[in-house]
Amino acid sequence: MRQKPRHPLHAMGLMSAILSQLVGSTLIGIFGGKWLDHHFKTEPLFLVVGLLLGLATGIYAMYKLVHHYFSGE
Repeated sequence: MRQKPRHPLHAMGLMSAILSQLVGSTLIGIFGGKWLDHHFKTEPLFLVVGLLLGLATGIYAMYKLVHHYFSGE
């Protein structure tokens, strides 16, 4: 299977998308966890859970994006 040549801007776009997905999902998890901690008065519990869920979601989205990029679809 031969890979077609890609423009360097495609790689920059891929890296930007990966960064925004990882940072965005992690921040949503952190702020959502802080909000739930404030609402239920359980200080670090939901913050840690939100952080871990945000990281897992970001890694999964990154995997799907990279897989889609290299599959040529």
